[in-house]
This record gives sequence, C-alpha cells and structure tokens, in this order.
Amino acid sequence: MRLVGIVALSVMLGGCASVTRGTTENISISSTPSGVEAMVSGLEVPTTCTTPCAIVAKRNADITITFEKEGYQSQTVQLTKEVSGTGATGFAGNLLLGGVVGMGVDAATGAATDHKPNPVIVTMQPSVRARPAAPKKPRPPVAAPAPEAGT
Repeated sequence: MRLVGIVALSVMLGGCASVTRGTTENISISSTPSGVEAMVSGLEVPTTCTTPCAIVAKRNADITITFEKEGYQSQTVQLTKEVSGTGATGFAGNLLLGGVVGMGVDAATGAATDHKPNPVIVTMQPSVRARPAAPKKPRPPVAAPAPEAGT
C-alpha cells in the first residue's frame, strides 16, 4: 500500500511533459561559411562554440545567439519558445495523471516548449568596407619661370 502511495505521489509531482520530454533540449548551430564564432547567451553559463556545433539548453531559457567572424557582418538570432505537438500532448496528459501540480511543473520548466528555429542556420554577409580613394594621377612638375634677362 505504501508503494502505491509513493508511486501516486511521484506521478503527481512530475508533469507529463517533464517526464516524457525532459526539461532540456539540443540546439544545433551552423553557418555558411563554417568556422564562425557563436556566442550563446541565456544559458546558466554563457557559452561560445565554433560552427557547426550543438548546445544543450533548458527548455524555458531565453536564448540569443550572436555570430561573429572577421571579414563578415555580425548577426544575432533570438530564439523563441513554442509549444510543440508532443509537448502539448504531454501537457494534456496532466489532466489524466499529473493534475494541476503536473501542469504547474511543466509550465515552470518549459517542458512543453521547443526553441525555434532549431537548427539555427545563418549565412554570413561579407562586411562592407569603405573603399579607399582612387590614387591620384601624379601631376607633371611645374617648371619655374625663367629669369628675366638684362634687368
């Protein structure tokens, strides 16, 4: 009987989406060209990787990725959080097993959401540098006026 009570309590304390999907997800990051530095903010520890790479992020994190490479314009991508089909199914499963507590756990952990876009793919644009002025054509030397004779 005690075992049944422990199992029932465990089910009620964990949300269905939290149990079936977890509270973290893998996010793939790539770029054209590859070898771009991707600085990821919004994680517990700010992370930098060189594309192509992947990170593990909490589903409820507000993530921004800034891409930088010498000779290219930097780009920033703000990821959004959306409820996915499987997340919605797990969240709805709380009606049967987890109840209001399970729904609260899923909402707090973001277990029903996915980050979009995933994978994150950017195409870097070459930086536009001011073109140097065209070299001026050299002028022929100006001859000095001839001295006047006989004065």
